[in-house]
Amino acid sequence: TKFYTEVDEEQQQSIVRRIFQQVAQRPDSFCNYLEGSIPEFESCKLIYRHYATLYFVFCVDTQESDLGILDLIQVFVEALDKCFENVCELDLIFHSDKVMYVLDEIIMAGMVLETNIIHILQAVNDQNKLHAKSVKVLSSNQGAGKRRPGAH
Repeated sequence: TKFYTEVDEEQQQSIVRRIFQQVAQRPDSFCNYLEGSIPEFESCKLIYRHYATLYFVFCVDTQESDLGILDLIQVFVEALDKCFENVCELDLIFHSDKVMYVLDEIIMAGMVLETNIIHILQAVNDQNKLHAKSVKVLSSNQGAGKRRPGAH
């Protein structure tokens, strides 16, 4: 869950619970839009996609393009699929930091930055390389720190 406006954690939990209840009970044959369904955010609409057991829900300004946001969700899911090789619930739970990083490559502060899947994946791969390099440096430094110079 990521909010781009300040909402306390208890209220976030309540909003997410209500959104899930509304979206999960809708048949797949219904449209993927819900307007005016969150009292805390009067001028927003929910746009969502349902993939197997996963729901991706964006709460956006009423003036946003419904099809544009559906396409954005598709880009996000495709990027996650490439990162996790068929994304599932466990990936989202145990690698939420990586999921948020992918989302941050697409959206920053509520504004869409990138929709090109190749650019998004390149940024994620670059980040993974930097992370692997930093872990390697840290582990070599910790290993070196265990041996004291001059000690026999």
